[in-house]
Amino acid sequence: MTNWLPWNSRLQKLRAKLLNDPYYRLQSGEEMQMAAQLGICIDANQATVDDWLRLPGLSIHQARSLVELSRSGLKFYCIEDVAAALGLPAPRLEPLKPLLNFSYYDQESLVHSSDLINPNTSSVEQLTQIPFIDASLAQAVVQNRLSLGNYRNLADFQRRLQLSGEAIAQLMYFLRF
Repeated sequence: MTNWLPWNSRLQKLRAKLLNDPYYRLQSGEEMQMAAQLGICIDANQATVDDWLRLPGLSIHQARSLVELSRSGLKFYCIEDVAAALGLPAPRLEPLKPLLNFSYYDQESLVHSSDLINPNTSSVEQLTQIPFIDASLAQAVVQNRLSLGNYRNLADFQRRLQLSGEAIAQLMYFLRF
């Protein structure tokens, strides 16, 4: 059955669902395409159980297994790695590809927690020291904080500043709340 709503209307409805429910589970291939268009991206090597469960077709047991494997040091380099870890044929997971990012991390290159910046207490000047934050975004961070109060967490920060998934994926390594 084809959805009769225009694409833009369906996209806006999905955007509203995602903003209202950070644990919303995507229901179809079409929703996955729209979510990718909205900037939703899951880092396969940093994903939580909740992240994996947003994807249709994955069980809680599969999600827990992927997180456990990732935390034990296994690196996922492609969708075929995820399929192999789950004992599934790779074509079955192919529809998930637009939402998955396969980044890998060198532990020595990760920022130390003492180097993280709290956007709830930082000045515009301090925020511009973070890679990927220019003066206009730093100003928006401070103005939003002053008008709406402190950011509760990374998801609240992303929502209030309307940052893409790609942007927040870059910034999350430099922020603490």
